[in-house]
Amino acid sequence: MKYYVYVLESEKDQRWYKGHTVDIDKRIKEHNSGKTKSTKGFIPWRLVCFEVFETREEAILREKYFKTGSGREFLKKIITAA
Repeated sequence: MKYYVYVLESEKDQRWYKGHTVDIDKRIKEHNSGKTKSTKGFIPWRLVCFEVFETREEAILREKYFKTGSGREFLKKIITAA
C-alpha cells in the first residue's frame, strides 16, 4: 500500500493544508465537498504538491515536517518554483 503526503491550496485565500492519506483522489473530494471540518470554510482546494511513501510512519513524519517552519519554507520553494 502507498501512502501520500499532500499539500492543498485554497483557491479562496491561498492558504495551504497539509495531510496524509492512502487514497489521494478520494481525500481531495472530501475536502472539496465540505466533509473535513478544518478545510470546509476555504473551499475550493487544489492539489499543489504530493509525495509517495511505503509506510504510514514515513508519511506521518513527512507531514509533521511540512508543518514546521523549515518545512513550510521548503514547500514555498518547491511550490513557487513550479
